[in-house]
Amino acid sequence: MADEPLDASPPAPSAAAAADGVFSPSSSSAPAPALRPRREAFEHGLLPIPKLIFPEGALTQTLAQLKERLAPGGPRVGAAALAEALQIPAEQAALALGTLAAVLPTEDPALGEDGAGEADLRDLLLFLYIQSYKRLVPRGHKDSPAVADVWPSASAFDGCLSTLSPIQFIRCNSRRFLPSQADEEAHQLSYLQKHMANILTLLADSVEGEGDDSMVLTVETFEHLGFLLQLSEGTPLSQGASFFANSDPDMPAAPVPASLVHDLILQHIASTLEFMAEKSSAKENSQQNASDPDVTMSDAVMNTRIHSSLPTGTSTPNNPGYYRNTIFVEGLSKTSVVKQASDMKGHSIKVLNCHDSVIYILAPLKYATVYGCSDTTIVLGVIGKVVKVEHCERVQIIAASKRICIANCRECTFYLGVNNQPLIVGDNHKLQVAPFNTYYPQLGEHLAQVGVDPNVNKWDKPFVLGVVDPHDSFSHPAGVYDVQAESATCLDPDLFMNFLIPSWFEPQGPTKYNPFTLPEVYWASQRKKHASLEDTQKNIRELEIDENRKKELACALHAQFKDWLYASGNIRQLYCLQGE
Repeated sequence: MADEPLDASPPAPSAAAAADGVFSPSSSSAPAPALRPRREAFEHGLLPIPKLIFPEGALTQTLAQLKERLAPGGPRVGAAALAEALQIPAEQAALALGTLAAVLPTEDPALGEDGAGEADLRDLLLFLYIQSYKRLVPRGHKDSPAVADVWPSASAFDGCLSTLSPIQFIRCNSRRFLPSQADEEAHQLSYLQKHMANILTLLADSVEGEGDDSMVLTVETFEHLGFLLQLSEGTPLSQGASFFANSDPDMPAAPVPASLVHDLILQHIASTLEFMAEKSSAKENSQQNASDPDVTMSDAVMNTRIHSSLPTGTSTPNNPGYYRNTIFVEGLSKTSVVKQASDMKGHSIKVLNCHDSVIYILAPLKYATVYGCSDTTIVLGVIGKVVKVEHCERVQIIAASKRICIANCRECTFYLGVNNQPLIVGDNHKLQVAPFNTYYPQLGEHLAQVGVDPNVNKWDKPFVLGVVDPHDSFSHPAGVYDVQAESATCLDPDLFMNFLIPSWFEPQGPTKYNPFTLPEVYWASQRKKHASLEDTQKNIRELEIDENRKKELACALHAQFKDWLYASGNIRQLYCLQGE
């Protein structure tokens, strides 16, 4: 699923267009900034709530009517007003605003990090509009029967093809039928290209005039398009627009006709799509001439295929507008890896298709995605926005985060320190949740850095939505949308164990214990096990047996412990602790 960083800039629009339009380079020698979708909005901002998803034919009209109903209340909308306008439960309205807050490009103080305040109406309209987005369909595999008998398979409810597990990667030796990052980005851009006219109509203000001149966009409204589009990390859209570039709060630029903005945005989207198509074609041609174009699981094990999508050398242009700010950990099998804050060049991470491994991400980040993993333990240090776990089986996730979304997972256990209710959607089976159970020296610093509060932990209060995701591109039987997903159960306290993170580096930092408070029932179980262990050790010491019997007892204990390590899957962590 991962692909290389883009190593060149898309061609600049014509000189005339650049002179009159948006996103023109600051100097003649600089490449024209690429206009790209904000992946966070599409990857973490879609909710499977049917009443938030309007039919495409009536989408613009419905949202325009919603705007008319909400506008008299002022430029901001709270959960109560949204619930009343959409006729949805208050908790779903609060979830919508919380999700919006988590995917905004910059924090909105009036809305708050958790969405407890009031959202800007323009941001809310954009958020509701993209709920109509349909994710890209996986390409069909040329040898479907060869992988049909291996988990994960299609569900009778979700109706969609799950990603290949690492076992399937070995058997089919190909990833080409899965959408790549570039495929998904192009799909998102094409969606925006198709709907941009309607989006601008929703945002525009009416003024006196005729035809196209009657709808205008202010510089402030134009900036809200940054929810969907971006030039480069932290660069406001208006700074790349010639008609807004020199605007400031004291002397704002004059409003611009929406039709002009529309034409120029489409021009630059088309330019980016053309560049992406040419790059993809060149890549496919080069792969046809290669003996082994795909990265197999065995390659991944040899290389511990971990990479950043950011530029790392001097051979590529240092233009952050052309790089997706994401670290990938992909295709690991029977291995262990640790990534610290010093290893992170972006604000998000994706752990994809890893099997029988232990992965430690000990860094403060904004977003994390875990996809298609099995029999793996993954520690996510601190995620300040959203963790999303999809299509995983028999994984243990240890995560401190603002939010987490769990979708289409089986037999997984989640040790959570989360400030908001865990969101559970899709076709899940035998999920368990438990309180956060580990620490590392910098954990306290990382919690403060991204704003996760260790005094608030809602690990045992899951928010359960539907078993079907309306954002996939498959048809579903009537009535399935009303079926609720299977929730998670709380882990038996007697099965709860603290997780020890190995010291691959010199331990430095003030955190000496788990900063999340352990519920009393789990504390009681820990004390009971500790007391039992002490009693056992005392009894063994008091046994009056000769040296041969002591050796036999030690061998028996060693054998039982080894069997337990293999049966529980903890043997990999033991190797890590020994510095494998």
